[in-house]
Amino acid sequence: MPPLRYALLLSAALATSVQAANWSAPEAIVPPSDFKGVHGLAIDQQGRLLAGSVVGSSIYQVDKETGEVSTLIGPDKGQADDIAIGPKGEMAWTGFQSGKIFYRAHDDAEIVMLAEDLPGINSIAFNQDTGALYASQVFHGDALWQIDRDGAESPRLIREDMGGFNGFEVGTDGWIYGPLWFKGQVVRINPEDGAMETLAEGLQIPAAVNFDSQGNLFVVDAKAGELLRISAEDRELSSVASLATALDNLTVAADDRIYVSNMADNSITRVNPQTGGAEVLTQGDLAVPAGIALDQAREQLYVADIFAFRRVDLASGQVTDIRRAHGDDIEYPTGVSLGRERILLTSFADGSLQILQRSDYSTELKLHDLPAPSAAVELPDGRIAVSLMGSGEIVLLSGDELQNSTTLISDLLGPVAMQLGQDGALYLTEAAGMLSRVNIASGELERLVTDLAMPEGLVELSAGQWLVAETAKQQISLIDLEQDTQQVVASELPIGFPAGPGMPPSGIPTGLSLDAVGNLYFGSDLDNGLYRMARGQE
Repeated sequence: MPPLRYALLLSAALATSVQAANWSAPEAIVPPSDFKGVHGLAIDQQGRLLAGSVVGSSIYQVDKETGEVSTLIGPDKGQADDIAIGPKGEMAWTGFQSGKIFYRAHDDAEIVMLAEDLPGINSIAFNQDTGALYASQVFHGDALWQIDRDGAESPRLIREDMGGFNGFEVGTDGWIYGPLWFKGQVVRINPEDGAMETLAEGLQIPAAVNFDSQGNLFVVDAKAGELLRISAEDRELSSVASLATALDNLTVAADDRIYVSNMADNSITRVNPQTGGAEVLTQGDLAVPAGIALDQAREQLYVADIFAFRRVDLASGQVTDIRRAHGDDIEYPTGVSLGRERILLTSFADGSLQILQRSDYSTELKLHDLPAPSAAVELPDGRIAVSLMGSGEIVLLSGDELQNSTTLISDLLGPVAMQLGQDGALYLTEAAGMLSRVNIASGELERLVTDLAMPEGLVELSAGQWLVAETAKQQISLIDLEQDTQQVVASELPIGFPAGPGMPPSGIPTGLSLDAVGNLYFGSDLDNGLYRMARGQE
């Protein structure tokens, strides 16, 4: 079903679920899309185009003519950064976050785990002659392994410390061909002794390779946004098509047409390698909307879109890219907030805090190695408060390079979202079910509400009144701290996608925001749409 039509039907369905008269039913200002970031691609022996998603914890089937998407294997075993089809039609895939490799012999066969404890397990491929199976670790490791297809023996290490051996394929010569993400090269590796030879270099971020029927090797460059060819005849490197940045993977069909995935656009594009002509099969305006923050002066909403950082015009719903993963200096943002002159982006996936200038979006500062930062707030005195899901703390950062760090509070139970209240205190949600308040001067913690269902995004409606997304109940609740009451504002909302393997308890955090007239905005972690609930009369 086309995303816009789906959005209209969904809005109509939600009309009966709004419990409070103060807000209308949700309407999609950015329509839903398929996937939650799309990565590995494969075409099986039945001719089906398969696509994997790490955040979506699923393997999808995509109609090559209509672009219609359906789920082939859902959470949690479906988490796939890459998919491989064997010589007998068997299928194997990698759970990047779970560190596991899964396999099934055919559609009706049981899914079995072949290997585990392989953090960052990324690419996977079969030798089409022998059936041998290989997989590589990237980002959270750097190694190439041969995988026992019976799952009885431990993986055999072929080579390590290569430079990020990402989406690879096995050639007819038995060597393994693939890109080195961090070195800008395409290489081949002998699986018998680990010997490595360079085929091409000078690329920006080569992400994956695949062969056509003539032995030409095609490469996608994530940073350049290019599809390239390494000729089988002379190994000359040439450009085939210019696409968008954030390319992730590719697969070549029997007719040698090439399908390319883009994680930032939730898109799959079909390319004719003879002409360079490109046709988009499926695409979304947003990838995986998480944290949101409203800029009232510009009448736009900023979206931490995991594979991009974007802004949305509130009047038209037009989406504009500010940063794209692997095309710009952005690191999988999951949270966003606005300071006086700065934009604060947090990423629990990469342990980073990135600060941009609001005026021109230039990067002012980036910090790494934070234990799963979930939110950041600029305080009136210029310090930055950061909630850390990994350590259960809020830390205060100061100094020109934010080099000074002091712990404000510890022993938090999964801090998710955080806002500065009108009373000058920090308010935050904790995954364990709390809405809490922290006195910035003393560090005193007060848990105000303790029975919420996976609370995530929050926003202050008026002094002492907070709207909270209770994602486990798929609802938004209004909490009046003065009156000690809770009221459901809207239920049966498209929020609450379960956290996949290796994800924090909150999974994709649901963001909430209010504009000057009280319209309420939230992002959907179920369908990737962005919704507005119009404020009515009191």
